[in-house]
Amino acid sequence: GLLLSVNGERSLRSPREMLRLFRDLPEAIENTVELSARLSYRMSDLGYRFPDYPVGDGDTMQSFLEKRTSEGILNRYQPRRDAALLARAKKQARRELDLIAKLGLAGYFLIVWDVVEFCRREGILVQGRGSAANSVVCYALGITAVDPVGMELLFERFLSEERGEWPDIDLDLPSGEQREQAIQYVYRRYGELGAAMTANVITYRGRSAAREAGKALGFDAETLTRLTRLVSPWEWHDHEDSFERNLRDAGFDPQQRRIAKYSELCQRMQDLPRHLGQHSGGMVICGGRLNAVVPIEPASMPGRTVIQWDKEDCADMRLIKVDLLGLGMMAVLKDCTELVPAHYGVPLDLAQLPANDPPTYRALQTADTVGMFQVESRAQMAALPRNLPTRFYDIVVQVAIIRPGPIAGNMMNPYMKRRLGIEPVTYHHPLLEPVLKRTLGIPLFQEQLIRMAMIVANFTGGEAEELRRAVGMRRSLARMKDLEGKLRRGMSQNRIPPKTQDEIVQSISSFALYGFPESHAASFALIAYASAYLKCNYLAAFTAALLNNQPMGFYAPATVVKDAQRHGLRVLPVDAAHSFWPCTLTPTTESGHGFALRLGLNYARGLMRSVAEALLAARARQPFASIQDLALRVPELRRSDLALLAKIGALNSLGEVAHRRDALWQVEYAGRPAGPLLDTFAEEITDAMSPEEKICEEYTPMQDAEREVPIEKSSPQNAARKKKTASPLRQMTLEERLVADFAGTGVTVGRHPMAFHRERLRGMGIHTAAGLATLRNKLRVRVAGAVIARQRPGTAKGFVFLSLED
Repeated sequence: GLLLSVNGERSLRSPREMLRLFRDLPEAIENTVELSARLSYRMSDLGYRFPDYPVGDGDTMQSFLEKRTSEGILNRYQPRRDAALLARAKKQARRELDLIAKLGLAGYFLIVWDVVEFCRREGILVQGRGSAANSVVCYALGITAVDPVGMELLFERFLSEERGEWPDIDLDLPSGEQREQAIQYVYRRYGELGAAMTANVITYRGRSAAREAGKALGFDAETLTRLTRLVSPWEWHDHEDSFERNLRDAGFDPQQRRIAKYSELCQRMQDLPRHLGQHSGGMVICGGRLNAVVPIEPASMPGRTVIQWDKEDCADMRLIKVDLLGLGMMAVLKDCTELVPAHYGVPLDLAQLPANDPPTYRALQTADTVGMFQVESRAQMAALPRNLPTRFYDIVVQVAIIRPGPIAGNMMNPYMKRRLGIEPVTYHHPLLEPVLKRTLGIPLFQEQLIRMAMIVANFTGGEAEELRRAVGMRRSLARMKDLEGKLRRGMSQNRIPPKTQDEIVQSISSFALYGFPESHAASFALIAYASAYLKCNYLAAFTAALLNNQPMGFYAPATVVKDAQRHGLRVLPVDAAHSFWPCTLTPTTESGHGFALRLGLNYARGLMRSVAEALLAARARQPFASIQDLALRVPELRRSDLALLAKIGALNSLGEVAHRRDALWQVEYAGRPAGPLLDTFAEEITDAMSPEEKICEEYTPMQDAEREVPIEKSSPQNAARKKKTASPLRQMTLEERLVADFAGTGVTVGRHPMAFHRERLRGMGIHTAAGLATLRNKLRVRVAGAVIARQRPGTAKGFVFLSLED
């Protein structure tokens, strides 16, 4: 009866509804007043506490942290033999440690350090990023790789007494298995009820809202698909104008009642919660039972649990989150640290790379950056030749400036003009020159905003950080007004004229919403430089690592392969006799790089790893003599697997195979006992072929790029065998091989697709990409290429930038 809920939807009832519901128990209503008077519970009484880090006898967490920091300072700075830098680092560390002790945060730093130490023991590449790179304690503990003293980064951006919140340390790890190892270590360390992933509230955006609204209004599947395609897949931009225009263009009447309601619902549904997901890497840990603080539920991924609060809820409730984030380029760098020593015989320490490598900076200056971290986008390629990076800090600026924020805040063009000497470097006030000198008078970083407030208005570090946060949040306009008054009073005390005050306030207001943390940019710049250095000096190893960690970056593997070939790297096709599961390096004298890259079996689409491993195990025992031998010794290979390998040329080196269609014929022969009828048919077809056709079939010249191998002279027994299995099929044309390559692997080591159209395009007066460098400036030209990237989302005016490859 009344004890059962009607359904799963709960709501707070009005007093009238409660009186009706409990009409037979009036005392229940009266008791609510007495009960509520007794309750003194606040949300701060949840009982959450951060776990303590276990230290030995005679140590506190603070003393243990100070010892590890002192050791780290010496390890980091003594090898540089710069006494002044070492002294500054020690002084800064003392200041930070005193604040950490005052705020009681030693355990937090040690727990993050513990995760980093686990990664080092297991050989997992790890690097902290974000505002933690402003801390010399984090640098000394090995949590971050950016020297905050040498780069003069601002500690207050990371931690200050006035902020009243826990610091935020993000750890970048290689995507995939190694990151999962670190996550599972945290689960083991603190127990399945002491740690869990943070939730992520997935909201309705763009097409998800459009599809759900259409379902609710009962549109048929075809109409709903057409309507959904009219909506931006990212978010609802300029609804009244662009969506209505799209509706009309598609033949719908925006004024029709049902369509109008559909349009209205799509707009109203934006940002409404849809379902609960899992944060990309945020882990909440607790001293004790976390499920006594917040409900924990199993995640969809085995071995993981997730709490029911998102990161904003955790911040509000002061639950401490440690982010273990997956970064594809970290996996690439990790693979390179193994490939380079193994093949080149050179030890590779990413922390000790040559600081000013000329080939690296030449590549950056000419925008030769396909595959590099953070500098490979079309916008970066357009800006790099103008900014001409010549030192590490130029890369820091480059990473930060080509982003929607700085572009929208009109910072990019003034900086580039000053960089090129077109516009003079100026400052709103002489006091700001030390802060803005490195960025040519243009405020780019959040740390600069903090320093500006501290210098021109005498703000403390905590007050300046509060200003940054207030300006950076649209909901803090009232707080911003209060801080602006304080800012102006401080500038008046420093005798800064009212007009200059207006310029500084305007500069801070317009910039703070878009500013990028300098420490974050420096952390990314380290990875960007490392990726550029490896590509320029160890191309084969870098390309293999890049191909083995797809998908990532802006470009598909096909583009990565073609870029490597243009740089002189020889790329060998997938081969059942030579390929392993990942892409590998093989010594060669035919390449200026000393190694060729062999595509792995992982690029054979549809081939399961377990099947590939069975093939490799059988091959390790004894090389395959023929396709028949392969089929017999690896029963895990289905006929479809063998057909796939035949189509992509991966069986051409097994036994007496003339070309891909011959391999397909042999796959069929090996897959089903032929009997006399098929044997007779094959003999008749072969005998009926003309001498020219037989020569074409049997003596195709070896072209590694086209994956065809010649038939070698064999014994009479093999000749008889070949006559029985000889393929009556003509070999694939170059175009057919190209299609088979892309269908079967997504890449080709042969000719570029545009090569088949170039002669016709040349007759139409369409230029090649390579030929543009020889043409005079400001000449209008026509070019053609394969579309390899679409810059999404488009611009506010609806333009989408395309990248063409030729």
